[in-house]
Amino acid sequence: MEPEDEGCSTPRRHENQIAVMSVPPAAPKKKRYDYGGERPHPPKSGFFQPPDLELLFVVPPRRRQACA
Repeated sequence: MEPEDEGCSTPRRHENQIAVMSVPPAAPKKKRYDYGGERPHPPKSGFFQPPDLELLFVVPPRRRQACA
């Protein structure tokens, strides 16, 4: 007689086990940005300023309501 097919299963042999680490690995270090020796200067004509940008962020004055 043939053994019954039990379907898929997780391998349980020792060589298939994930090794347990006692100490977690160190966090990756953040790379520093290299400015090429000198920090960049702002443009002489200034940064871009769209003409109507202030109109989008204007807060209208609050109306005072009379207490009844």
